[in-house]
Amino acid sequence: MPALVVLAAVAVVVSLPLLWWALSGAGATPTIDRAVLAGGAGPVDLRAAQLQRSAHDRAVRPLLTRAADLGRRLLPYAWLESLERRLMLAGRPEGWPIERVIVAKFVGGAAGFGLGLLFFAARASLVWALAWAGLTALAFFLPELLLHSAAEKRREEIGNALPDTLDQMTIAVEAGLGFDAAMARAAANGSGPLADELVRTLQEVQMGAPRSRAMRALATRVEHEELRRFVNAVVQAEGYGIPVADVLRTQAAEQRTKRRQRAEEHAMKIPVKIVFPMIVFILPTLFIAILGPAAFRMARMFSGL
Repeated sequence: MPALVVLAAVAVVVSLPLLWWALSGAGATPTIDRAVLAGGAGPVDLRAAQLQRSAHDRAVRPLLTRAADLGRRLLPYAWLESLERRLMLAGRPEGWPIERVIVAKFVGGAAGFGLGLLFFAARASLVWALAWAGLTALAFFLPELLLHSAAEKRREEIGNALPDTLDQMTIAVEAGLGFDAAMARAAANGSGPLADELVRTLQEVQMGAPRSRAMRALATRVEHEELRRFVNAVVQAEGYGIPVADVLRTQAAEQRTKRRQRAEEHAMKIPVKIVFPMIVFILPTLFIAILGPAAFRMARMFSGL
């Protein structure tokens, strides 16, 4: 198979997910919705309002909805629960509902299957068959890998922001504020995923949920070990009547120690991590720069002899 044909087929296959992503963006607000919200008087022409909607709302969105429903029926229930959990741990990124993740899995799997089929048709062998299967699996599981990476990054941001947040809550409680008011002050002064989770926890408490249940839900949504310890300490202090200020002070000191230990651990891993790049990329370059001229002189000397 000519290389130009292969490159063209690769470009077409890779463009399919990009085309789907571009067409599945948020469309304009439907005209009928704007008319209803505006409270306009008089009858509404439903046909004209429907025709004024974007092509995404009229054609692409129903197609994606049907594809997502089909994917829900094809995927096992445990797999769907795993996707929901990964989305929860990733903070439910904006524009990434579970329907889009399901469609992205099947679109990516089809693209990987087509690309692998092209290469396998060009060179049919066991190695290319394994590469075909691996490429299809990688493209199918790529959304889950991205969600896992986003969840890990979010968990790291929460762990780094937790000691400072606990310090602010400790200062606020010692100044005379209640626990909920101190949490609201820390959430208002902070930014990032931890502040968002604190705001959500306060909203659950304001809606009538017990504080212990809201705090345990916070630990479940984040799945961070230090945050889970803080939640357990606060719940136990509330149950046994221990002053919250003492608990916050102890937890803040412990979290600062944990953060310093994590920084020291990362610093200790750096020499080990740079061994492989140094051996593969840096040392050969040094050998070529240092021993290269000597090798040329030795080659001339032995060729003259």
